[in-house]
Amino acid sequence: MQSERRRRLTPAIADVRRAVRTILTVGPAPDFVLVGLSGGADSLALAAATAFEARRAGVRAGAVIVNHQLQNGSADVAATAAGQARQLGLEPVLVLTVAVGAVGGPEAAARAARYAAFDRAMTETGASAVLLGHTLDDQAETVLLGLARGSGPTSLRGMSVRNGPYLRPILGIRREQTRQFCIDSGLTPWNDPQNGDPHYARVRVRQTVLPVLESELGPGISEALARTADALREDSDALDDLARAVLREMWPAASDQQPAAQLPAAHLPVAALVTLSPAVRQRVIRFAAEQVFGVMLSRSQTLAVASLVTDWHGQEALNLPGVRVIRQDGVLTFTVLDTHPSKGLPRSHGTSRH
Repeated sequence: MQSERRRRLTPAIADVRRAVRTILTVGPAPDFVLVGLSGGADSLALAAATAFEARRAGVRAGAVIVNHQLQNGSADVAATAAGQARQLGLEPVLVLTVAVGAVGGPEAAARAARYAAFDRAMTETGASAVLLGHTLDDQAETVLLGLARGSGPTSLRGMSVRNGPYLRPILGIRREQTRQFCIDSGLTPWNDPQNGDPHYARVRVRQTVLPVLESELGPGISEALARTADALREDSDALDDLARAVLREMWPAASDQQPAAQLPAAHLPVAALVTLSPAVRQRVIRFAAEQVFGVMLSRSQTLAVASLVTDWHGQEALNLPGVRVIRQDGVLTFTVLDTHPSKGLPRSHGTSRH
């Protein structure tokens, strides 16, 4: 393969490199990163740009390839990707084989296994971050899928460029640019057959829904969806911070880093909750369940708890997945729900989660 240094600097190569340079040098700059490499055009372009920019930024850069064992020949695909990473100069290069479970459906289970492998790779190597190859097109698809599910701002906010140790340098880059990067760089990406399988909702959004929207509403739909995610994320983060501060004021134990079983019951005064806007009040309720008891309430479950504040007419306790909420003497009390409830517990609010 011709040296990358001697290749013409095309617009696609310049754009992807610039995005990676920003993540490596602006803000909290990592000193050792791993590229999550599948071998596809997005992650391969990211790997090549990272190898180039990391040398100039004085950052160590390696790669981690996850073999999900979901397709025939997956070990060969992983080995090819590992070879490409080494040719690019990335070191170390890890190939981790995982067993994908069935919880949450195939896509969610594969994602959980993949991120567990990334965590393991960071622990084994001492890397401070994993760079992921999500693009602007992935962001647009995520927002549309969240809109279809009615998941609210949690899904509509899309993905963040920085999310703890996970960094997405090319979240503002179009998929066509990463493909062009590979062509211009003489790189041969792997084409995942699942990316064309209409069995997956994301593929249908990519192949059918977005093209129809572009055709009927005009170009720029993906960019508009990405901008929407950015705006919602800013607003949602601000409301989250406000709600967490309110929760700490109402119940200081919410900020303790103790296992839920060792914490006392959460007591939130109704008089304070009723003065909050619905957006903040519902977040306080969700965070009380999540931070303290490790329970993720759905919107319908959160609204059921909120009704104890705003529509009180002597309701009995709510028994939700993992948490029991009761209003007594002007106070909402959250306690860990017994894993063996009695037969008389209400079941009207279900166990669904978004």
